[in-house]
Amino acid sequence: MAPPKYICEGVQIKHPHTRQLQHNTTEKGSKMRDYLKDIVQHTHGLGFIESAKIVNEDGGTQLEAMDDDRTVIVQAKFKEQVPGLTGTFGLPNLSKLNILLNIDEYKENANITVNEQERNGETVPFGLHFENASGDFKNDYRFMSKEVVEEKLKSVKFKGVNWDIEMQPNSASIARFKMQSQANGEETVFVAKTEGTDLKFFFGDASTHAGNFVFASGVEGALNTGWSWPVAQVQSILNLPGDITMKFSDAGAAMITVDSGMATYDYILPAQSK
Repeated sequence: MAPPKYICEGVQIKHPHTRQLQHNTTEKGSKMRDYLKDIVQHTHGLGFIESAKIVNEDGGTQLEAMDDDRTVIVQAKFKEQVPGLTGTFGLPNLSKLNILLNIDEYKENANITVNEQERNGETVPFGLHFENASGDFKNDYRFMSKEVVEEKLKSVKFKGVNWDIEMQPNSASIARFKMQSQANGEETVFVAKTEGTDLKFFFGDASTHAGNFVFASGVEGALNTGWSWPVAQVQSILNLPGDITMKFSDAGAAMITVDSGMATYDYILPAQSK
């Protein structure tokens, strides 16, 4: 069985001359820090995503990211446009950004501003400037330019499918998923299928140690194909705080949506063949 196809659109890299402008002060540090921590938690915090793309268009702020193996594609939209983050640019080395956001000097009354520069007559952001309340502790974090991030993180457009199963997993189901993944630690994928109105997850097979459990009862729809899904990635997403909705398609796609309060993150998973 071949997994569903996704479309990538590449962008040719150009290297225009740039001219740096003065720092452009934007949002209060605490509010900017909240937005940045939300982004880092829902990307780098999963343990397998190290960069992301920010896109501002149609009056809204969006995020795109994926892991190196393209087992998870992230598409997010903030509920309000993030002040100070304009245009399209990349957030590289999210582990470094995570460190900066958690340094004690920047936890209270820090000044976090966006640096901008002029490129081809257009003002674009090129980094973040961190400064503590007393102004004697500073760091700078550099963005990827639009051209570089669009080459590194080529946009992946999800064609869309009809969702056969949709439900909101409860904490007990997530805990049971973790137990089975521990009991079957050698398994990197699990199979999702329905039996009647039960959605069941299966680990291993008849030739190995195996386990299964009912993840959700009383579901509508059916999954009969027996696609496989990555254990570690699904578990990391389900461990995120917020309201979670899970969808499966027998056409070979799954999507986990997490509402963080600040943004809605869609984690799209192409099916795998075991």
